[in-house]
Amino acid sequence: MMDAPQLTPADFPAQKLAFSLNPWILQITLLLPAFLLYCLSWLETAGLCILLLLICRYVLPQLLNSAQAVGGGGRDLFHNNSGAVFFAATLFVLTLAFHRYLPIVAAAWGLTALGGGMACAAETLGRSRWGGKRLPFNSSKSWLSFCSFVVFGAPGAWFLLLWTTSSEPSGRTLLICLAGALVGAGMQHVPIRLDSRVTVPLASASFIFCAGLISRTSFYENLPFLGIRVVLAVGVNLAFALLALALHQVSRSGAIAGFFLGVAIYMGFGYKSFLILLVFFIFGSGCTRLGYASKRARSIAERRAGARTWREAVANLLPAAFFSFLVITTPYQSAFLAAFVATLAEAAGDTVSSEIGKWLSSKAWLITSFKPVAAGEDGAISLAGTVAGFGASMLILAAAYVLGIVSGWLAVVALAAAFIGNLVDSFLGATLECRGLVTNGIVNFAGTSLAGAIALIAALR
Repeated sequence: MMDAPQLTPADFPAQKLAFSLNPWILQITLLLPAFLLYCLSWLETAGLCILLLLICRYVLPQLLNSAQAVGGGGRDLFHNNSGAVFFAATLFVLTLAFHRYLPIVAAAWGLTALGGGMACAAETLGRSRWGGKRLPFNSSKSWLSFCSFVVFGAPGAWFLLLWTTSSEPSGRTLLICLAGALVGAGMQHVPIRLDSRVTVPLASASFIFCAGLISRTSFYENLPFLGIRVVLAVGVNLAFALLALALHQVSRSGAIAGFFLGVAIYMGFGYKSFLILLVFFIFGSGCTRLGYASKRARSIAERRAGARTWREAVANLLPAAFFSFLVITTPYQSAFLAAFVATLAEAAGDTVSSEIGKWLSSKAWLITSFKPVAAGEDGAISLAGTVAGFGASMLILAAAYVLGIVSGWLAVVALAAAFIGNLVDSFLGATLECRGLVTNGIVNFAGTSLAGAIALIAALR
């Protein structure tokens, strides 16, 4: 007589759904320690993050193994455990970066835990019961998940922001948190394999912090100059985009994206900020053309004869455009100008170091181990490329200094931030891009954003 099969709760549809939701219940549970930020200093908050990290790394796996042994649902939780560790580590980094602004950490904490958890739960329910319309930029995610992130993430960020500041509720704070939730939802649903519990809190905290600095008074003070500036911005950038398209330096999508981003950059500091963009574009495009036949023969040349698409435009220029907008809408003009220059200096250094390195160097070294690799490999650096990249960053800084955009120690800060951004760009290429976890565009965006963030934090001290 055959033994009856051993059934577990996961063999029943309702239990299957419950087990599939377990990882997202875990993520929402990580929201609870954030309420302690009300009475903690930044050092105590850093200690809390370390404690949370240790619990997620060493204690939680033991509980998950027990859950798997009892009901078979621990496996999903075990795979999700690494995300909890990454989340705790990211919160620790945010605490160090925003140690004077702990409510920003609390807002990002609540937005990621509650918004991300509910988004994933909605995605699970949508797949199992209702289906759901897919996102146009990521067919593996649904609009139900995206909207759930915003609907739950925005109030989560808003409540914890008010909780840690003991301030009165305001429509402005809610609007900032809503915009931050939209940024977080975008990062949660962008088609990359990097854990969103790293990208979402980093992006949303940075955005909420910068948006909180926006001042209506600063905007009104700049308003008299913006009328003629917007006309010039549209005219100059339209002509520039059409010329670049005619010269095959950009694709059609690159011209369209470049136009809008160029207008935003022009609005920041008029023709002076646009000239910095122009120097970057001319120098970067010129270095791409140098030795192109040789690079193409070795299959390491840029595709489309070096013509940039909207992806390259967004990766290299979106942070600069964002900081340009904040130049005219906050009382911290010099700080955001330094951040703006740092982003373009990093982008110029990255582009030139890559193109010159591939042209003049047959061999390079992996930045993580200094192992010899072929030029053009992800994360590879060469002496010629590094020197040329640093020179390109210095050129951008020299132009900004001559034009009066940055001066004194802020110029040094912007140059150092650009150099650090270039190193991190190479490091991400060697550790994440080479494994297919992120694209080259994401790596470039991270490098330019980091350079701007470092310059901004240093300038605001």
